[in-house]
Amino acid sequence: MTASMIPGTTPERTLSNAPPIVPLTYHGSADNEKPHSLYRDIESTGLPDQEVSYPEGGRGWLVVFGSFCGMLAALGLMNSIGIYQAYVATHQLSDYSESQISWIFSVYSFLSFFCGVQIGPYFDAKGPRLLVAVGSVLLVACTQLLGICTKYWHFMLCFGVLGGTGTSLIFTPAVSSISHWFLARRGNATGVAATGGAVGGVIFPLMLQNLFPKVGWEWATRIQGFIYIGLLLMANLFIRSRLPPKPGGSVLPDFRIFRDVPFALTTVGVFFAEWGLFVPISYLTSYALSSGAFSTTFAYQLIAIFNAGSIIGRWAPGYLADKAGRVNLMIVCLVLCALSSMALWLPATILSASGGSSDSTILGLTIAFAILFGFGSGSNISLTPVCVGQLCLTEEYGRYYSTCYTIVSLGTLTGLPIAGALLEACDGKYWGLVLFTGLCYIISYVAFSWVRVMKQGWGLTKVY
Repeated sequence: MTASMIPGTTPERTLSNAPPIVPLTYHGSADNEKPHSLYRDIESTGLPDQEVSYPEGGRGWLVVFGSFCGMLAALGLMNSIGIYQAYVATHQLSDYSESQISWIFSVYSFLSFFCGVQIGPYFDAKGPRLLVAVGSVLLVACTQLLGICTKYWHFMLCFGVLGGTGTSLIFTPAVSSISHWFLARRGNATGVAATGGAVGGVIFPLMLQNLFPKVGWEWATRIQGFIYIGLLLMANLFIRSRLPPKPGGSVLPDFRIFRDVPFALTTVGVFFAEWGLFVPISYLTSYALSSGAFSTTFAYQLIAIFNAGSIIGRWAPGYLADKAGRVNLMIVCLVLCALSSMALWLPATILSASGGSSDSTILGLTIAFAILFGFGSGSNISLTPVCVGQLCLTEEYGRYYSTCYTIVSLGTLTGLPIAGALLEACDGKYWGLVLFTGLCYIISYVAFSWVRVMKQGWGLTKVY
């Protein structure tokens, strides 16, 4: 009995009898060819004829739930680094400069993405189970040990190395597994799972802000670790792959795929988006504290407001992208990030530096920026995977995605130290790092727009 014969179940999308089809962009341009935009004939790839099916629901939603829980833990930690950085800068590491402290969180961000160079190909060859299990152990260990860190190298090893590696081991298979279960609804499914990181970015900063004065740093981070145990148990139970391993697949990366110009440009676009993204995540709370317009409590809550906007920004573009085009929606979100940086946060930093404006104006501009930039930047997580997925075979998805983020990780390693250096060069004023953020998103917009023109031409109504 097939799923289509059982009432209340979602029938599989099955495509049998050669030639099989896989998710990639259709290169035609006629309007009546639009329904084929998710598929491409693979006769030219030399792959044997085989049945390719995508349930588009059913058990796939359990995989989405497991990915949601995994990202709530892993990316919840990532989206809370602004709280950690602001706290340790005024407590355990108060003798260090912002630029020095930022290296801890840069190493964390770098390893979160760089480790994908092996994790993605391993996922293609072996599946997600061992990866998620090891990542769970590392993340729980990170949060339990973080409370006893007192020295710079303690934080570097515990948060930077242990936390970054654990995040990568959870994040990469959580994203890649969804592509085994969804094709037409892939953007929506990935967006739903990606909201987990934004939900964590709301819950954990608010929780830590309340726990720090009540139970102290040590127990606040331990409580976060106890919550992670439950979340990661769900991730281990439900994150599963479905398609068979790639025959003769290697776990080594293949940088020859950068010969594909659209993929290379996509990687450039993601690189600059991530280069700019971690600046507000890390420095928004610090800026609010230094501006004088925010109370200490509200300054810590600002990152939660940022991530609340990101919840909608991770799901809504993913849902709409399946209908309006993945790259199209990415371009719109990049424009929103660039405009909010230049038109809202930059004026706020200039006004707070000059001291000639009311606190209410600075507060209003900063809150508006947090909401709009949070919404726009949510696409960095939800749309990037499906944009990459349009450029490769499903069986190669882990390799393409991890190779892309291996390059992107270099941006996450250097972005925060550059922002810290700009902060020091501007005598503690934040306008320099805001300009850096805005310019990064402008370049990312140009790269993704170039990809769209190469694939679909200049027509504004084309779905891609």
